[in-house]
Amino acid sequence: MEAKAGAEAFWGLPPEERATVLKTQRHLSRLIGDWNALRGDLDEAETGANLLAEGEDAELLAEVQGLSAKLERRLGALEMQNLLGGENDPRDAIVMVHSGAGGTESADWAGMLFRMYQRWAERHEFKTTIVDYQPGEEAGIKSVTMEVAGEYAYGYLKAEMGVHRLVRISPFDANKRRHTSFASVFVYPDIEETIVVEIKESDLHIDTYRSTGAGGQHVNTTDSAVRITHLPTGIVVQCQNERSQHKNKNTAMKILRARLYEKQREELEAEFDKKHAGKQKIAWGSQIRSYVLHPYQLVKDHRTEYEIGNTQRVLDGDIDDLIEKALLAKVV
Repeated sequence: MEAKAGAEAFWGLPPEERATVLKTQRHLSRLIGDWNALRGDLDEAETGANLLAEGEDAELLAEVQGLSAKLERRLGALEMQNLLGGENDPRDAIVMVHSGAGGTESADWAGMLFRMYQRWAERHEFKTTIVDYQPGEEAGIKSVTMEVAGEYAYGYLKAEMGVHRLVRISPFDANKRRHTSFASVFVYPDIEETIVVEIKESDLHIDTYRSTGAGGQHVNTTDSAVRITHLPTGIVVQCQNERSQHKNKNTAMKILRARLYEKQREELEAEFDKKHAGKQKIAWGSQIRSYVLHPYQLVKDHRTEYEIGNTQRVLDGDIDDLIEKALLAKVV
Protein backbone atom coordinates (compact mmCIF):
# COMPACT_ATOMS: atom_id res chain seq x y z
CA MET A 1 0.00 0.00 0.00
CA GLU A 2 2.86 2.37 0.78
CA ALA A 3 4.41 1.64 -2.61
CA LYS A 4 1.09 2.21 -4.34
CA ALA A 5 0.48 5.48 -2.49
CA GLY A 6 4.02 6.65 -3.25
CA ALA A 7 3.84 5.93 -6.97
CA GLU A 8 3.58 8.88 -9.36
CA ALA A 9 0.50 7.36 -11.02
CA PHE A 10 -1.33 7.32 -7.69
CA TRP A 11 -2.29 10.99 -7.95
CA GLY A 12 -3.88 10.35 -11.30
CA LEU A 13 -6.47 8.04 -9.73
CA PRO A 14 -10.00 9.28 -8.94
CA PRO A 15 -10.24 10.99 -5.52
CA GLU A 16 -12.49 8.24 -4.11
CA GLU A 17 -9.99 5.51 -5.06
CA ARG A 18 -7.09 7.48 -3.56
CA ALA A 19 -9.04 7.95 -0.34
CA THR A 20 -9.71 4.20 -0.12
CA VAL A 21 -6.02 3.34 -0.61
CA LEU A 22 -4.86 5.89 1.98
CA LYS A 23 -7.46 4.70 4.49
CA THR A 24 -6.36 1.08 4.03
CA GLN A 25 -2.71 2.11 4.38
CA ARG A 26 -3.41 3.92 7.66
CA HIS A 27 -5.35 0.94 8.99
CA LEU A 28 -2.59 -1.58 8.15
CA SER A 29 0.14 0.71 9.50
CA ARG A 30 -1.72 1.08 12.79
CA LEU A 31 -2.28 -2.67 13.01
CA ILE A 32 1.41 -3.41 12.43
CA GLY A 33 2.30 -0.73 14.97
CA ASP A 34 0.01 -2.32 17.57
CA TRP A 35 1.63 -5.74 17.10
CA ASN A 36 5.14 -4.24 17.30
CA ALA A 37 4.18 -2.39 20.50
CA LEU A 38 2.82 -5.64 21.95
CA ARG A 39 6.08 -7.44 21.11
CA GLY A 40 8.10 -4.61 22.70
CA ASP A 41 6.07 -4.71 25.90
CA LEU A 42 6.39 -8.50 26.03
CA ASP A 43 10.19 -8.36 25.66
CA GLU A 44 10.38 -5.72 28.40
CA ALA A 45 8.16 -7.77 30.73
CA GLU A 46 10.26 -10.91 30.12
CA THR A 47 13.44 -9.00 30.92
CA GLY A 48 11.91 -7.71 34.14
CA ALA A 49 10.70 -11.19 35.12
CA ASN A 50 14.20 -12.61 34.58
CA LEU A 51 15.69 -9.90 36.79
CA LEU A 52 13.11 -10.62 39.50
CA ALA A 53 14.12 -14.28 39.43
CA GLU A 54 17.62 -13.22 40.52
CA GLY A 55 16.39 -11.36 43.60
CA GLU A 56 13.48 -9.47 45.19
CA ASP A 57 12.96 -5.85 44.14
CA ALA A 58 9.69 -4.14 45.15
CA GLU A 59 10.08 -1.32 42.62
CA LEU A 60 10.85 -3.71 39.76
CA LEU A 61 7.95 -5.98 40.79
CA ALA A 62 5.50 -3.06 40.57
CA GLU A 63 6.90 -2.17 37.15
CA VAL A 64 6.53 -5.74 35.84
CA GLN A 65 2.97 -5.93 37.19
CA GLY A 66 2.15 -2.69 35.39
CA LEU A 67 3.61 -4.06 32.16
CA SER A 68 1.59 -7.26 32.55
CA ALA A 69 -1.63 -5.28 32.91
CA LYS A 70 -0.69 -3.19 29.86
CA LEU A 71 0.02 -6.35 27.87
CA GLU A 72 -3.37 -7.78 28.83
CA ARG A 73 -5.13 -4.62 27.62
CA ARG A 74 -3.21 -4.56 24.33
CA LEU A 75 -3.86 -8.24 23.71
CA GLY A 76 -7.55 -7.84 24.45
CA ALA A 77 -7.82 -4.99 21.95
CA LEU A 78 -6.03 -7.03 19.27
CA GLU A 79 -8.21 -10.07 19.95
CA MET A 80 -11.27 -7.87 19.48
CA GLN A 81 -9.93 -6.66 16.13
CA ASN A 82 -9.42 -10.29 15.16
CA LEU A 83 -13.12 -10.89 15.79
CA LEU A 84 -13.91 -8.06 13.41
CA GLY A 85 -12.76 -9.91 10.31
CA GLY A 86 -15.79 -9.24 8.12
CA GLU A 87 -15.34 -7.51 4.79
CA ASN A 88 -17.19 -4.41 5.97
CA ASP A 89 -16.18 -4.39 9.64
CA PRO A 90 -13.41 -1.76 9.27
CA ARG A 91 -15.80 0.70 7.60
CA ASP A 92 -17.65 3.69 9.00
CA ALA A 93 -21.23 3.07 10.07
CA ILE A 94 -24.65 4.50 9.30
CA VAL A 95 -26.88 4.21 12.37
CA MET A 96 -30.65 4.64 12.30
CA VAL A 97 -32.82 4.76 15.43
CA HIS A 98 -36.62 4.58 15.19
CA SER A 99 -39.15 4.90 18.00
CA GLY A 100 -41.75 2.15 18.29
CA ALA A 101 -45.44 2.33 19.09
CA GLY A 102 -46.17 4.23 22.27
CA GLY A 103 -46.09 7.92 21.40
CA THR A 104 -44.10 10.23 23.63
CA GLU A 105 -42.70 7.47 25.85
CA SER A 106 -41.18 5.55 22.90
CA ALA A 107 -39.94 8.75 21.26
CA ASP A 108 -38.15 9.67 24.49
CA TRP A 109 -36.61 6.18 24.64
CA ALA A 110 -35.37 6.50 21.04
CA GLY A 111 -33.78 9.82 22.03
CA MET A 112 -32.05 8.16 24.98
CA LEU A 113 -30.62 5.44 22.70
CA PHE A 114 -29.45 8.07 20.22
CA ARG A 115 -27.64 9.89 23.04
CA MET A 116 -26.10 6.57 24.18
CA TYR A 117 -24.55 5.98 20.75
CA GLN A 118 -23.31 9.57 20.55
CA ARG A 119 -21.59 9.14 23.94
CA TRP A 120 -20.14 5.79 22.84
CA ALA A 121 -18.69 7.44 19.72
CA GLU A 122 -17.19 10.23 21.84
CA ARG A 123 -15.49 7.66 24.07
CA HIS A 124 -13.82 6.17 21.00
CA GLU A 125 -13.05 9.59 19.48
CA PHE A 126 -15.22 8.76 16.47
CA LYS A 127 -16.81 11.56 14.46
CA THR A 128 -20.61 11.68 14.28
CA THR A 129 -22.73 13.53 11.74
CA ILE A 130 -26.52 13.79 11.94
CA VAL A 131 -27.92 13.17 8.48
CA ASP A 132 -31.63 13.24 9.27
CA TYR A 133 -33.51 14.06 12.47
CA GLN A 134 -37.26 13.77 13.02
CA PRO A 135 -38.19 15.07 16.50
CA GLY A 136 -41.01 13.62 18.58
CA GLU A 137 -44.14 15.66 19.09
CA GLU A 138 -43.50 16.31 22.80
CA ALA A 139 -40.06 14.84 23.53
CA GLY A 140 -37.37 12.59 22.07
CA ILE A 141 -37.27 11.59 18.42
CA LYS A 142 -39.37 9.74 15.89
CA SER A 143 -36.24 8.74 13.99
CA VAL A 144 -32.65 9.77 13.43
CA THR A 145 -29.95 8.81 10.95
CA MET A 146 -26.33 9.37 11.96
CA GLU A 147 -23.00 8.67 10.32
CA VAL A 148 -20.29 7.36 12.67
CA ALA A 149 -16.76 7.70 11.25
CA GLY A 150 -13.94 5.72 12.82
CA GLU A 151 -11.98 2.49 12.42
CA TYR A 152 -14.25 -0.55 12.85
CA ALA A 153 -17.28 1.64 13.61
CA TYR A 154 -19.50 -0.74 11.65
CA GLY A 155 -17.80 -3.84 13.06
CA TYR A 156 -18.64 -2.75 16.60
CA LEU A 157 -22.02 -1.13 16.07
CA LYS A 158 -23.49 -4.00 14.06
CA ALA A 159 -23.87 -5.70 17.45
CA GLU A 160 -26.48 -3.06 18.34
CA MET A 161 -28.82 -3.86 15.46
CA GLY A 162 -32.21 -4.97 16.72
CA VAL A 163 -35.03 -3.99 19.04
CA HIS A 164 -34.21 -2.37 22.40
CA ARG A 165 -36.74 -2.47 25.27
CA LEU A 166 -37.05 0.01 28.15
CA VAL A 167 -38.98 -0.55 31.39
CA ARG A 168 -39.36 2.43 33.75
CA ILE A 169 -41.73 4.73 35.61
CA SER A 170 -42.74 7.14 32.88
CA PRO A 171 -41.90 10.81 33.54
CA PHE A 172 -44.80 11.63 31.22
CA ASP A 173 -47.40 9.73 33.26
CA ALA A 174 -49.04 11.82 36.01
CA ASN A 175 -50.03 8.59 37.80
CA LYS A 176 -46.38 7.39 37.90
CA ARG A 177 -47.16 4.04 36.31
CA ARG A 178 -44.58 1.68 34.89
CA HIS A 179 -44.28 1.69 31.09
CA THR A 180 -42.56 -0.56 28.56
CA SER A 181 -41.21 1.11 25.41
CA PHE A 182 -39.46 -0.14 22.29
CA ALA A 183 -37.08 1.38 19.75
CA SER A 184 -35.34 -0.26 16.82
CA VAL A 185 -31.73 0.25 15.75
CA PHE A 186 -30.47 -0.42 12.23
CA VAL A 187 -26.78 -0.30 11.32
CA TYR A 188 -25.30 -0.32 7.82
CA PRO A 189 -21.70 -0.15 6.58
CA ASP A 190 -20.79 3.09 4.87
CA ILE A 191 -19.65 1.52 1.61
CA GLU A 192 -17.00 3.17 -0.52
CA GLU A 193 -17.75 4.83 -3.84
CA THR A 194 -15.67 2.13 -5.52
CA ILE A 195 -18.26 -0.53 -4.58
CA VAL A 196 -20.79 -0.66 -7.39
CA VAL A 197 -24.48 -0.87 -6.51
CA GLU A 198 -26.60 -0.42 -9.60
CA ILE A 199 -29.39 2.11 -9.07
CA LYS A 200 -31.56 3.09 -12.01
CA GLU A 201 -32.77 6.67 -12.12
CA SER A 202 -36.19 5.40 -13.20
CA ASP A 203 -36.42 3.40 -9.94
CA LEU A 204 -36.18 6.56 -7.82
CA HIS A 205 -38.84 8.96 -6.60
CA ILE A 206 -37.26 12.14 -5.20
CA ASP A 207 -39.05 14.67 -2.99
CA THR A 208 -37.72 17.92 -1.56
CA TYR A 209 -38.95 19.69 1.56
CA ARG A 210 -37.85 22.19 4.19
CA SER A 211 -35.40 21.05 6.84
CA THR A 212 -36.67 20.80 10.43
CA GLY A 213 -35.33 19.68 13.80
CA ALA A 214 -31.82 19.12 15.10
CA GLY A 215 -29.28 18.86 12.34
CA GLY A 216 -31.69 20.63 10.01
CA GLN A 217 -33.14 23.37 12.21
CA HIS A 218 -32.47 26.81 10.71
CA VAL A 219 -30.33 25.17 8.03
CA ASN A 220 -32.37 26.83 5.33
CA THR A 221 -35.71 28.40 4.58
CA THR A 222 -35.87 26.75 1.17
CA ASP A 223 -36.68 23.18 0.15
CA SER A 224 -33.13 21.88 0.64
CA ALA A 225 -33.98 18.58 2.38
CA VAL A 226 -34.20 15.51 0.13
CA ARG A 227 -36.20 12.29 0.46
CA ILE A 228 -35.51 9.42 -1.97
CA THR A 229 -37.76 6.38 -2.38
CA HIS A 230 -36.36 3.32 -4.13
CA LEU A 231 -39.50 2.04 -5.82
CA PRO A 232 -38.53 -1.66 -6.37
CA THR A 233 -37.68 -2.23 -2.67
CA GLY A 234 -39.69 0.49 -0.96
CA ILE A 235 -36.58 1.72 0.86
CA VAL A 236 -36.87 5.39 1.86
CA VAL A 237 -33.88 7.55 2.81
CA GLN A 238 -33.65 11.24 3.56
CA CYS A 239 -31.10 13.90 4.41
CA GLN A 240 -31.50 17.46 5.67
CA ASN A 241 -28.23 18.41 7.35
CA GLU A 242 -26.77 20.59 4.56
CA ARG A 243 -27.86 23.94 3.14
CA SER A 244 -27.36 22.61 -0.36
CA GLN A 245 -30.04 20.39 -1.90
CA HIS A 246 -27.33 18.87 -4.12
CA LYS A 247 -25.21 17.85 -1.09
CA ASN A 248 -28.24 16.43 0.69
CA LYS A 249 -29.11 14.39 -2.40
CA ASN A 250 -25.55 13.01 -2.59
CA THR A 251 -25.65 12.00 1.08
CA ALA A 252 -29.09 10.41 0.69
CA MET A 253 -27.83 8.44 -2.32
CA LYS A 254 -24.84 7.22 -0.28
CA ILE A 255 -27.18 5.94 2.42
CA LEU A 256 -29.41 4.31 -0.20
CA ARG A 257 -26.41 2.54 -1.74
CA ALA A 258 -25.40 1.28 1.71
CA ARG A 259 -28.88 -0.05 2.46
CA LEU A 260 -29.24 -1.72 -0.95
CA TYR A 261 -25.76 -3.23 -0.64
CA GLU A 262 -26.59 -4.66 2.78
CA LYS A 263 -29.94 -5.97 1.52
CA GLN A 264 -28.26 -7.73 -1.40
CA ARG A 265 -25.57 -9.18 0.88
CA GLU A 266 -28.10 -10.55 3.36
CA GLU A 267 -30.21 -12.06 0.58
CA LEU A 268 -27.17 -13.85 -0.85
CA GLU A 269 -26.10 -15.15 2.56
CA ALA A 270 -29.61 -16.34 3.32
CA GLU A 271 -29.80 -18.11 -0.01
CA PHE A 272 -26.46 -19.91 0.16
CA ASP A 273 -25.83 -20.76 3.79
CA LYS A 274 -28.97 -19.78 5.72
CA LYS A 275 -26.80 -17.64 7.94
CA HIS A 276 -29.69 -15.72 9.45
CA ALA A 277 -31.99 -18.69 10.02
CA GLY A 278 -31.25 -18.85 13.74
CA LYS A 279 -31.25 -15.14 14.41
CA GLN A 280 -34.08 -13.14 15.89
CA LYS A 281 -35.98 -10.92 13.53
CA ILE A 282 -36.04 -7.20 14.21
CA ALA A 283 -39.65 -7.03 15.37
CA TRP A 284 -41.53 -6.14 18.51
CA GLY A 285 -41.39 -8.99 21.00
CA SER A 286 -37.97 -10.20 19.84
CA GLN A 287 -35.81 -7.55 21.52
CA ILE A 288 -32.06 -8.10 21.70
CA ARG A 289 -31.68 -6.15 24.93
CA SER A 290 -33.75 -4.89 27.86
CA TYR A 291 -33.00 -1.85 30.00
CA VAL A 292 -34.89 -1.98 33.30
CA LEU A 293 -34.93 1.20 35.43
CA HIS A 294 -37.79 0.13 37.72
CA PRO A 295 -38.41 -1.74 40.02
CA TYR A 296 -34.68 -2.61 39.86
CA GLN A 297 -31.67 -1.52 37.78
CA LEU A 298 -30.52 -3.96 35.10
CA VAL A 299 -29.39 -4.09 31.47
CA LYS A 300 -29.65 -7.57 29.97
CA ASP A 301 -28.61 -8.72 26.52
CA HIS A 302 -30.97 -11.55 25.62
CA ARG A 303 -28.64 -13.00 22.98
CA THR A 304 -25.80 -13.65 25.42
CA GLU A 305 -27.59 -13.47 28.81
CA TYR A 306 -24.93 -10.93 29.85
CA GLU A 307 -26.14 -8.48 32.52
CA ILE A 308 -24.96 -5.12 33.86
CA GLY A 309 -26.44 -3.61 37.03
CA ASN A 310 -25.26 -0.03 36.41
CA THR A 311 -27.86 1.19 33.90
CA GLN A 312 -26.70 4.81 33.96
CA ARG A 313 -23.19 3.77 32.91
CA VAL A 314 -24.65 1.96 29.91
CA LEU A 315 -26.96 4.82 28.94
CA ASP A 316 -23.94 7.14 29.14
CA GLY A 317 -22.34 5.16 26.32
CA ASP A 318 -20.27 2.55 28.16
CA ILE A 319 -21.51 -0.38 26.05
CA ASP A 320 -18.20 -1.98 25.05
CA ASP A 321 -18.74 -4.98 27.33
CA LEU A 322 -22.14 -5.66 25.77
CA ILE A 323 -20.72 -5.34 22.25
CA GLU A 324 -17.73 -7.56 23.06
CA LYS A 325 -19.93 -10.31 24.53
CA ALA A 326 -22.15 -10.27 21.43
CA LEU A 327 -19.14 -10.49 19.10
CA LEU A 328 -17.53 -13.26 21.12
CA ALA A 329 -20.79 -15.23 21.07
CA LYS A 330 -20.97 -14.66 17.29
CA VAL A 331 -24.63 -13.68 17.44
CA VAL A 332 -24.05 -10.85 14.94
